[in-house]
Amino acid sequence: MPSVLAGKRILLIMGGGIAAYKGLDLVRRLRERGAAVRAILTKAGEAFVTPLSVSSLTGDKVYTDLFSLTDEAEMGHIELSRDADLLVVAPATADLLARMAQGLANDLATTTLLATDKKVLAAPAMNVRMWLHPATQRNVARLRADGVAFVGPNEGEMACGEFGPGRLAEPLEIVAAIEAMLAGPTYLPLPSAEPKVAGLIGAAPLAGKHVLITAGPTHEPIDPVRYIANRSSGKQGYALASAAASAGARVTLVSGPVALRPPAGVRLVSVETARQMLEAVEAALPADIAIFAAAVADWRVADAGSEKIKKGAGGTPSFALVENPDILATVSKAGPGRPGLVVGFAAETSDVLVHAREKLARKGCDLIIANDVSPASGVMGGDRNRVHLVSPGGVETWPDMDKEAVATALIARLATLNPAS
Repeated sequence: MPSVLAGKRILLIMGGGIAAYKGLDLVRRLRERGAAVRAILTKAGEAFVTPLSVSSLTGDKVYTDLFSLTDEAEMGHIELSRDADLLVVAPATADLLARMAQGLANDLATTTLLATDKKVLAAPAMNVRMWLHPATQRNVARLRADGVAFVGPNEGEMACGEFGPGRLAEPLEIVAAIEAMLAGPTYLPLPSAEPKVAGLIGAAPLAGKHVLITAGPTHEPIDPVRYIANRSSGKQGYALASAAASAGARVTLVSGPVALRPPAGVRLVSVETARQMLEAVEAALPADIAIFAAAVADWRVADAGSEKIKKGAGGTPSFALVENPDILATVSKAGPGRPGLVVGFAAETSDVLVHAREKLARKGCDLIIANDVSPASGVMGGDRNRVHLVSPGGVETWPDMDKEAVATALIARLATLNPAS
């Protein structure tokens, strides 16, 4: 499948900060996916990366000066701001965010941002105390109300030696956020005579859609205190539910037992066993998109004990196992009530793509998200994932990302594939 970014035009505005070096990697990642990148480098940004290094990666002129007569003749700030599909500010420093929030236009970067008719994505990067300062938080709230989207900042060790939120999001996380924004409308309509803060951004890509998601493990009782389960944490499914809600969807999350807080704006249905999960899924239909991320137990004990099984002279107990219902196949082959797009997950420990292709054909779904969950991968129960999108048209392999970034990128992709209901 072609990248969402193929043929897209990104205007990257690089503020000043040690994190500017990550902007160089961001340019490379965007161009790898077929995007064209132009860059504006602020005066502060030039203290950390040179126009030559940025230009060599973008393959285009780097813009720095608002009052360059040559630039104004070739590509003025109005044309520059509107020629792109999306404006990305990375790193977005505290100073740059403050000037954006106030609507200042005292250099090329802020003038371009004020003149744009396109969406803006900001990736903040600053000292933890600067990020947490009430002034910065007010500016961020103001920008969010104005329609600016944010990715990050992440938590971690700062170049100054302090620890906390303020690190620039990783380039692949920013790429995923860009893909999510490009999945929907990118133009900002002109405000009416009585402008409203809300509603200046075009409709979210999944507005009006119902997305059904399963997550977590199932617990199949052996007796009242023991059960068969797996190591699934539910993190990927919960991240998908959060991303779908952010994309405007009405989300039903059917979850097995996990230790996670339910995402905001999501209807949570908690279950324990595979049979309960199937019942909850069928009750939640119809849906426009169904994503089956849960690690459902394949088997259950035929006759679970009603009392705790005790050790005894009889030796080790034996159990007869029976197959659990196949939730993905059941919904994929549901006939007229089938969701327009059905997505399954294939968690494998070997021959990942071979098994995923077989599962795609056997289950009858539209897309399989395959990943390696062998112990060495750290995926099962961990915070990161590396997935392969397997469809009848081929395989697309994504780089290693945190599960939130995978979710954002996947929801953006599904928004472009979902048939009109």
